[in-house]
Amino acid sequence: MPFFVRRVSRFVRLRLQGWRLPLAVALVVFLTSWLAMTLVEPAGSSIVAPSTYWWYFLVTAATVGYGDVFPASLGGRMVGAYVIIGGIVTLTLLFTRLSDALQSLRGRRLRGVVPLELSDHLVLLGYWPGRTERMLAELTAERRVQVALCAWDDVTENPVPDLPAVHFVRGDLSHEDVMTRACVQAARTVVIDGRDDNETLAVAVAVHHANPHVHLVAAVRDLERAENLGYVHDDIQVVQWHMPFLLTEEATDPGIAQIYADLMRSGGHGNTYSVAVPQGFPHPTFGECQTWFGRSFQATVLALRGADGLAVSPPWDTPVTPGTTLYYVADRRIAARDLTQRA
Repeated sequence: MPFFVRRVSRFVRLRLQGWRLPLAVALVVFLTSWLAMTLVEPAGSSIVAPSTYWWYFLVTAATVGYGDVFPASLGGRMVGAYVIIGGIVTLTLLFTRLSDALQSLRGRRLRGVVPLELSDHLVLLGYWPGRTERMLAELTAERRVQVALCAWDDVTENPVPDLPAVHFVRGDLSHEDVMTRACVQAARTVVIDGRDDNETLAVAVAVHHANPHVHLVAAVRDLERAENLGYVHDDIQVVQWHMPFLLTEEATDPGIAQIYADLMRSGGHGNTYSVAVPQGFPHPTFGECQTWFGRSFQATVLALRGADGLAVSPPWDTPVTPGTTLYYVADRRIAARDLTQRA
């Protein structure tokens, strides 16, 4: 007898794993209880009819007990108790399996092995502790973008599980599998933050192959590599690696990196200058000053420095007093005397 019990137990463990066990318990209880009910209930009882017993079994096993169908004999009530116990066991096993399945799925998501289902999102390829968290905080600050964070295999779990807008993918960043799981083919923007410029170039090739029309931003240590990246994608935006804030700004608002580069490059469409406001300047507010600079010099005032310090793009009613320094973008430098001669 002990040998038989061990064999049956081993069979159950091997063959009735996962969802099979609760289904097997429910089937066994249903068949045995139906057979027992036909033996103990009076002849002609409607409860044992095939069209009725499945309903009785369902509501009794689920412990709902509507009472519309019930056994008349003592033996039938004992069978009903057996059905209740079998139903509780089945539901317990079922919910346990469901909990295990959900926990397993959550664990796989944390490990970055589950394909994502995203579109019109942002993909960030590369993870640097601290640096990446700051970038993600800026990217998700306005809560209007979903981010697929892709990291190398040495990052074993999602480093930012508390950010619901950030989804995690792990693997070789230049591999097609990572491109597919991160839904690069449906992404709006891809930011590459590689470990070195050679890897960044390899990842850029993989991204361009997956989505030739995506807005692509790459961080590089050596800006001379921008020419090599240009061979991959004509419109790729290259940002110096030590300027992560510019990476996030370019990812959120395409074209800003080019504006920054043009402002910092001598001989561009416009350069940034400064001038101190002289005595007799007749435009007392920033708004009037901005309008007059645009009409007179085709210039744009970016900021001013007064008694309260530097103010970038201040309110238009901010006072502009003599001695205030104005910072502006123009085709040429504007002399202080021009401010009063054209005023």
